Amino acid sequence: MAVPKRKHSKARTRSRKANWKRIKIMGSVACPNCHEPKLPHRVCLNCGTYKGRQVLTVKEK
Repeated sequence: MAVPKRKHSKARTRSRKANWKRIKIMGSVACPNCHEPKLPHRVCLNCGTYKGRQVLTVKEK
């Protein structure tokens, strides 16, 4: 079994443990109907359309 020759420093250990899960920013796409940014494969919350169909009724602000 492999055994380390020297002790790892606290900075090296903590920097490794701090990056175990990086936040991944999802890319946004423009809605084909209203051209507002939205998440892909989801209903546009601005106009309420998905794949060219009206699926939500959106209240006026």
